[in-house]
Amino acid sequence: MGMEVVGLERDVKDFLAKMIAGDVIMARRPGEAMKKWRELFHVSQVELAREMDVSPSVISDYEGGRRKSPGTRFVRRWVMALLSIDEARGGKLIMELSRLERLRGGAILDIRELPRPISIRDFCDAIRAEIVACEEEAHRSIYGYTLIDSIKAMYTLSGWEFLQIFGQTSERALIFTRVRHGRSPMVAIRISMLKPGAVIMHGARPDKLAIDLAELEKIPLAHIKGLRIREVQEALAELYTRLAGLAAES
Repeated sequence: MGMEVVGLERDVKDFLAKMIAGDVIMARRPGEAMKKWRELFHVSQVELAREMDVSPSVISDYEGGRRKSPGTRFVRRWVMALLSIDEARGGKLIMELSRLERLRGGAILDIRELPRPISIRDFCDAIRAEIVACEEEAHRSIYGYTLIDSIKAMYTLSGWEFLQIFGQTSERALIFTRVRHGRSPMVAIRISMLKPGAVIMHGARPDKLAIDLAELEKIPLAHIKGLRIREVQEALAELYTRLAGLAAES
């Protein structure tokens, strides 16, 4: 039994490391993403610098955008330093995230990293979603998607468990199914530290509050009308297959 627990914690640590690193590397402003994660772990710049054996000014410069985006090697060291500090404190956050493994097949219906990036506009076109807010931002690329049962998510996902929907990067589309009132997904995103590349609702049409929140956060918001959930899943699978083919050709 002990070996099973250790193995689970290792798997969760690997999952978390990949998610954080992907979020920083894919972020439009990597420094802001680094600061967000450091604060989420309640680690000071001095603590992090000491763990990495660098000057605190290095951490400060990256977070403030005074240094160019960090390379993958530095990001890996930075992530492992955050996790090591948490482990030294008893691994509270890592243990909390170990519950994520029990969520697969529940609130999260499908989660994938795309074989190649695609613009938000092209992604919406592929699943017949109408963009209703921040269309001027729809040229941005996303690198993955998550299909979420919004009803189950409200009942089963805690704050940390909610992070699982972001996969390996927050630069993705979050597609919420069975939306009843047209605002709950955007309310959840508003209070979340992580922000997706796009939010897509299936069910009730986004109401004025949802649109206002999307404009405030500068997150493209779209609505799928006329497709059943199974048809949405089929459209996503077809899109993934097409992108995989294009990636293989390039």
